[in-house]
Amino acid sequence: MSKPVLVLGAGGHATVLIDILRQLDKTILGVVARDKPEAKTVFEGIPCYESDDAVLGFDKEQIYLVNAIGSMPGNSLRKKIQQHFRQHGYRFLTVVSPKAMVSEFARLEEGAQVIHGAIVNAHSLIGEGTIVNSGAIIEHDCMIGRYNHIAPGAVLCGGVVSGNNVHIGTGASVIQSTLIGENVMVGAGSTVVSDLSDNSKHYVAKPFIC
Repeated sequence: MSKPVLVLGAGGHATVLIDILRQLDKTILGVVARDKPEAKTVFEGIPCYESDDAVLGFDKEQIYLVNAIGSMPGNSLRKKIQQHFRQHGYRFLTVVSPKAMVSEFARLEEGAQVIHGAIVNAHSLIGEGTIVNSGAIIEHDCMIGRYNHIAPGAVLCGGVVSGNNVHIGTGASVIQSTLIGENVMVGAGSTVVSDLSDNSKHYVAKPFIC
């Protein structure tokens, strides 16, 4: 029997993950959030704990945690929370939507999340805590670092390598064999055709107007 789960966070990303967890028939012990979740159907019947300390009351050997904190550029809360509880010995569930397509030859590290309609092709690696969001495509042989967010509709062609803490914005495209450094932000709708160095930002090219 699979272990029950405790969900950390109660915002928009949490609603998506709880929806997936219900589809996977996971037992949800509760959500942990300082603010009570909105009155949405997806939260019905799930207890809410208002302090992170409540997590420590659960036996780390008997549950998995699900990191339901969203990921935005420059916000490290998701990473900090996951690392904090990993240091206490808790393990994070890797979540894959039954409506996603993940190759049996791909590898997902602990706590990675692949959301509805996403595709992860053969011999790709998705790093710890990384989100591959709705409809995103990770082509063959990509190596995606830890705590990345591949936003909805983004496309990474074959052989792309990214460092840690990278944000690839909604609808962005990255051509094959591109190297993306750490702490990089790729803006929504932009196209990346060359390597990006650490801590850089890449925005949509603006046309020259005479």
